Amino acid sequence: MTHYQIWHAIELFAAEHGMSCSGLAKRSGLDPTTFNKSKRATIFGQPRWPSTCSISKILAATGASAQDFFKFITDDPATSEDTNKTNKAD
Repeated sequence: MTHYQIWHAIELFAAEHGMSCSGLAKRSGLDPTTFNKSKRATIFGQPRWPSTCSISKILAATGASAQDFFKFITDDPATSEDTNKTNKAD
């Protein structure tokens, strides 16, 4: 499981529930900027992972199970961090 896969799963999960990442955060009682792309790395470029508490809150707010969330995490090469960076450079 990669950093990119977790963040991508949050994006897909929000979309499945008809929300943006910001909307999902707000509905979950989190700061609306919690899942912003700008918060996914430190100013030094180190990956910043979402907390298990944040994941738990989005599950509770949507009534979803962990399985409902984790179905969005796949080993598909098209969703790997390296592939994503390569595609952005094209």
